[in-house]
Amino acid sequence: MQGGAAELARQVRAITATGFRPDVLVATDMVNLAALLGLARDALPGSMHTVLYMHENQLTYPGRHRPDRSLPLVNWLSQLAADHIVFNSTFHRDDWFAHLPHLLANVPDLPETASVPLLQVRSAVLPIGLDFPAATPSAVRQDGPLHILWNHRWEQDKRPDRFCALLHRLHDAGIPFKVSFAGEPGAHTPPAMVSAREQLDEHIDHWGYLDSRADYWELLYRADLVVSTTDHEFFGLSVLEALGSGAMPLLPHGFSYPELIPERWHATCLYRNADDLYDRVGKLAGTNTRAPAALVRHIRRRFSWPAVAAAYDEWLDNLGSPGTS
Repeated sequence: MQGGAAELARQVRAITATGFRPDVLVATDMVNLAALLGLARDALPGSMHTVLYMHENQLTYPGRHRPDRSLPLVNWLSQLAADHIVFNSTFHRDDWFAHLPHLLANVPDLPETASVPLLQVRSAVLPIGLDFPAATPSAVRQDGPLHILWNHRWEQDKRPDRFCALLHRLHDAGIPFKVSFAGEPGAHTPPAMVSAREQLDEHIDHWGYLDSRADYWELLYRADLVVSTTDHEFFGLSVLEALGSGAMPLLPHGFSYPELIPERWHATCLYRNADDLYDRVGKLAGTNTRAPAALVRHIRRRFSWPAVAAAYDEWLDNLGSPGTS
């Protein structure tokens, strides 16, 4: 975030040197857009729109509460530099703007809280699209115990300790289940997951990274239930992938989840606390119930790339002059 703009500016200059004249430049929140434009703006057309896409942010992301405010300020400066700001969910947009005044008010000699409403006016919400398989995966859904899926990042903010505590509780109660952990362990596998692999080996159906996208989708298709125990969620890609494959979601009643799941299914899919989650999983263990077919169809219609791309195209086509919302 601090230095990448220099390399991106070199690439922008190389592209524009070929004669290419972009109508829109889209940068993600991991780019210092203000620095990028400072280094490359003279190579870009004055009529070009700049869009900052906020997939996450460095202010409200768990673990970011520390004295160093430099990275959240990069996000803020990038928003100031952008003509338009897009968030991946309404929750993310509201969460950012709720906390931004506190950041700006506590930076010495920086009376910039007045910029917040100006940035809000420039903001929109457009979700991320997913590449759902067009055809049903070749995997055959197997009879047997409830198949629980973990397909989130193997990092502490996703709270694998809570997920593994649920598994231990099911095991101790004699409730039959099997579990698949999909993903990359990274440099350090969370201790709770290491313990779960050692102590719950009899329940583990899959562990680790899948070599192909097709193998990943087949695993999702075999799963009965996807559980999130996260401390935050700006969007929820992995949950939508599993839900679009038919897995029943059990998700915290908060973050972005209530806007991903239509209200008619909130009572079915959103839980309140650890005991509520445990009770719901225990009930499902006796039925292996998967997601309602109507909910799966809704998720596929709403979040598949053909639908989402059309919404992006319409939004881009309707952009006003640079500097307007």
